[in-house]
Amino acid sequence: MDGSLADVKLRGVTKKFGRVVAVNRVTLDISDGEFFAILGPSGCGKTTLLRLIAGLEFPDEGEILIGGRVVNNLHPRDRDVAMVFQNYALYPHMRVFDNIAFPLMVRRRELGLDKEAIRRRVVEIARVLGIEGLLDRYPRELSGGQQQRVALARALVREPKVWLLDEPLSNLDAKLRVQMRAELKSLQRKFGVTTVYVTHDQGEAMSLADRIAVMNEGRVLQVGTPDDLYLKPLDIFVATFIGSPSTNIIPCNVVSVETLELECAGFNLKTGISLDPSILKPGDKVYLGVRPEHVEIRKSQDEGVTIKGKVTIIEPLGSQSIVTLSLGSESIRALTSRDLKVDVGEDVYIRIDVSKILLYDAKTGRLLL
Repeated sequence: MDGSLADVKLRGVTKKFGRVVAVNRVTLDISDGEFFAILGPSGCGKTTLLRLIAGLEFPDEGEILIGGRVVNNLHPRDRDVAMVFQNYALYPHMRVFDNIAFPLMVRRRELGLDKEAIRRRVVEIARVLGIEGLLDRYPRELSGGQQQRVALARALVREPKVWLLDEPLSNLDAKLRVQMRAELKSLQRKFGVTTVYVTHDQGEAMSLADRIAVMNEGRVLQVGTPDDLYLKPLDIFVATFIGSPSTNIIPCNVVSVETLELECAGFNLKTGISLDPSILKPGDKVYLGVRPEHVEIRKSQDEGVTIKGKVTIIEPLGSQSIVTLSLGSESIRALTSRDLKVDVGEDVYIRIDVSKILLYDAKTGRLLL
């Protein structure tokens, strides 16, 4: 790469399709050379956001800046970005060589490249991606993983300032997805290109990205590092979307504020945490958030362990198991060692690590504690 990187900034960007607000007042700052993921469920607006950056859609409100330049009305080719689509969008009638060379051929005069210079670039990027032996094949003669590498090569060969990837691993099988994750991260570090990566797979986002924006219903709910989102989700949606298994969310009433005590479905929880009375008062409704790894199962009732539950589901995960327990009208999941032997239907006791709990406002869903 030529070292010409670019940051990407969105300022109050909104995009509507009729009455549907696909992207709602989104503001983001993506740094030079950053691997930035946009994560959310299907229909949340993440692909529309990527298409807005690419210039395939135009915003109804707000500004998009690439390298400090407002690009709202610029054609995609003038934005110096390259996009890898979910279905790879390879030209079936062209050999791999010609697919990779295509973005250079259409701009060869502008880029000042002759045929030999283009050939050298194509061969070099093919070598980096390990597909130099496939240059004479057609897309139909390639596996899914090979087609994906060709799509990545075509996007990188023109040395873009920004690399945009729309769920590029979703068509691959599970084993190849994990392998390609590592290759993608290695490529991004090698080329240092600013990368915006859209996915619905939180494992993908957590393993690849420097920072992640979590979207739902057109809005960005939180932006942070993988650790930020995992350890301090600011919203109930983020808490339940990040992590596998996801955070337990249990409705509770506040009993006491001075040393926070909660009355939850099937149990009371004394936390010993002092809260400012301006935040909560007795009788307020809240949601208790607790990660499964912070729920400890005990076979007997020890001192300070008084919450009783019944084992309803056991899901083995190799060295660990996810155990679901019934607590009256609610349930809670615990992540346990396989060494802990429990049976479905067994009564057990649980201990919640109160130093790790999260507390959410029942009305807004936003983090209080």
